[in-house]
Amino acid sequence: MTAEQGAQLAQLKDISGYLLAPAPEKTGLTRALSGQDENGLPVEIAVVEERPLTIYLNSREIVTAMTIGDYPEYLALGFLRNQGMLRDEDQVTGVEYDDDLQVVVVRTAQQTDHEEKLKKKTRTSGCAVGTVFGDMMDGLEGLELPAAQVKLSDLYGLSNRINRTPSLYLEAGAIHGTVLCQGGQPLVYMEDVGRHNAVDKIAGWMFSENVPAGDKILYTTGRLTSEMVIKTALMGVPVLVSRSGFTAWGVDIARQVGLTVIGRLRGQRFVCLSGEGRLLRDIDPGQAPEEDPKTRRKGARA
Repeated sequence: MTAEQGAQLAQLKDISGYLLAPAPEKTGLTRALSGQDENGLPVEIAVVEERPLTIYLNSREIVTAMTIGDYPEYLALGFLRNQGMLRDEDQVTGVEYDDDLQVVVVRTAQQTDHEEKLKKKTRTSGCAVGTVFGDMMDGLEGLELPAAQVKLSDLYGLSNRINRTPSLYLEAGAIHGTVLCQGGQPLVYMEDVGRHNAVDKIAGWMFSENVPAGDKILYTTGRLTSEMVIKTALMGVPVLVSRSGFTAWGVDIARQVGLTVIGRLRGQRFVCLSGEGRLLRDIDPGQAPEEDPKTRRKGARA
């Protein structure tokens, strides 16, 4: 590949097919800050913004999350869904966001059981400090995920396309991404300072739009931790993919619920530690494109 071809591959110009894609040019997501580099020369770089968002369920304050501030309604809905505070039978009557107060209120037709969930909190390993309310394993017993197939050609294609999609990461770094995919097509790409926020936004969008999960793939740039595995399984998505690594407990839970987890997906390489039966090896890995160094994320340059 020539240098000119590599430059052309660095970022996609056509992001058609995405239902929601990052908007790195959107005002308020980054701020230009000045400083000095290692040689003492002046530099100015884009830095991701971070702000608090307080989530209410009816009249009860649930949590304050640190977030980049986009899609607060989806973040609130997804957080409450993934914590088990919003059930399938709960009727959401409104989602109200106040930009001045940085507050989002989710209203339901009837009171929920969120008080029980608030009695017990578990802090997770999320980069922005995630919190799981109630029993972390609640809802996993008896869970059966669909027997969907995953083509290797789709995995490689997704990785190549997602890593080249214009994003806050390529603009400023210091952020995680989560992408809802179907086959080889990325559909919804969310970013945030914590990977748990990004996946909660996906869950909120799916809940709001009544999108089925059984034929979907969830791609994340973060580690495959117990929290990420649990959230993905409870969303009903059968396949979780990351360019990062695993935690042992995350793999244990994935095997328990039959979730396919694929990590270290970089270029032609990956490792599958659970749900290998869903893999359809339709191409030789050597046919997949190598990863473009211009779009490699932190930790993938070795």
